[in-house]
Amino acid sequence: MTTGKGRTVGEVADLVGVTVRTLHHWDRIGLVSASGRTWSDYRVYDDDDVARIHRVLVYRELGFPLAQIAEILDDPGVDESAHLARQRELLLGRISHLQEMVSAVDRLKEAIGMNTPLTPEDRAEIFGTDWKEEYQVEAEERWGETPQWAQSQERTARMSKEDWKRVKAEGDALNADLAAAKRTGVDPASPEAAALAERHRASIAQFYDCTYSMQVCLARMYTQDQRFAETYDSLEPGLTQWLVAAVEANARAHGVDPETATWE
Repeated sequence: MTTGKGRTVGEVADLVGVTVRTLHHWDRIGLVSASGRTWSDYRVYDDDDVARIHRVLVYRELGFPLAQIAEILDDPGVDESAHLARQRELLLGRISHLQEMVSAVDRLKEAIGMNTPLTPEDRAEIFGTDWKEEYQVEAEERWGETPQWAQSQERTARMSKEDWKRVKAEGDALNADLAAAKRTGVDPASPEAAALAERHRASIAQFYDCTYSMQVCLARMYTQDQRFAETYDSLEPGLTQWLVAAVEANARAHGVDPETATWE
């Protein structure tokens, strides 16, 4: 027990930029424990404790789970220099990845700058009354900060009027086949339904890379957004729920649990 030397948990939290609750949690799991206590039984951290916290923060920033961080830091076969060398290597990898992302953004800006977007007349010709400008605005508000939005903008920037006509025709054919499958009693867990689910995923993947987990999240959104539900159910009553079931069954067949599916 100390006589009060060192930093309190509140002081350390302010110093390193984490919450007191976080430090208490790390103490409980043995990741970073305060080396001493005051006479009043408050935790106090010495300089070595704070140095360990900084190392934890670096590894956490690099995406390591706390359990693995503890293993790295407590490995008696690795000295401080080896830890720092590993951290430096990982940080250089992160910097390289960020530089690639900057280049991708630059390419996207260039593609958008060169793009000749569809005119309102073109959209009316291709999509008829199905296209509404507010859909684009709403989509950007909801997903404009996501990688998938950036990817879709880059891909659509390269699409011609004929490409959009093809997309519309393929979408109409897919919807007709989905409606026919529901109408004729095709089992959503059958190979025939799985093939349709794959076509549905491919239609999305024209715009951004769509995993099975993402497809499950999108299909569920169809049941939550009345506009989507009305679109599918107008083709065949109950088609929305049938499509969700087919997508979930296909995802399950590819190792994705629909109950825990996330946007990744």
